[in-house]
Amino acid sequence: MINKAFLFRLLLLGSLMTSGSASADNKRVSLFNGKNLDGWTVMKCEAEVTDGNLLIKSGNGLVQSKKKYRDFVLEYEWKALGENNWDSGVYFRYTSLPENRPWPKRYQANLLKGKEGNVGGIEGATSKGLIKEREWNTFKLTLQGSKISLLINGKEAWKADGLEDLEAGFIAVQAEVPGGGQHLFRNIFITEIASSEK
Repeated sequence: MINKAFLFRLLLLGSLMTSGSASADNKRVSLFNGKNLDGWTVMKCEAEVTDGNLLIKSGNGLVQSKKKYRDFVLEYEWKALGENNWDSGVYFRYTSLPENRPWPKRYQANLLKGKEGNVGGIEGATSKGLIKEREWNTFKLTLQGSKISLLINGKEAWKADGLEDLEAGFIAVQAEVPGGGQHLFRNIFITEIASSEK
């Protein structure tokens, strides 16, 4: 005969484990620890950690996450160090680089001067007037299925639908230093969203 007290403890433990795993699905996780580049792969460029920030120092290439992500909320702060014509970006949902190219074909949340936050190839994914030039800016990019949206410095920049690459892919900070100067990044966080597809 099973002891009722033992059975109760077993059921309680199972309930706690289930609720714990459910909350872990939406846990906000730091992608950059401010100390080193653990969790990232530096490709065709030079990057380093300085004063707790990720400095994109030289070259044309990527600082790429080692893990792939599909649906998520990505939060990050960035600052252009160049006086003019700055250019960088954050790529997402790509799985490989084309041969003899430093960057994927898509998708990119642009950090080109005048196009900060725009995502090429997505209708409606454009905004103006929300960034602070050569100061720290906060982006909050949300992807779920084909839908995508962006907050810039706490204000809604745009909402759109039309992402075609729906598989999990890498996230990467773009280095385009010869043409666009150096950039700093910090406070990079990701919250994965459970897919609604069965």
